[in-house]
Amino acid sequence: MLVIGLTGGIGSGKTAVSDRFARRGVPVIDTDLIAREL
Repeated sequence: MLVIGLTGGIGSGKTAVSDRFARRGVPVIDTDLIAREL
């Protein structure tokens, strides 16, 4: 299994890239959403 981590500053396009992965059927774990639930 290949694991890719997206990092970068605010406004660097992390969400845009993860959205494109998700639209192509790649499983995406959004840690921002997980952190908001804590």
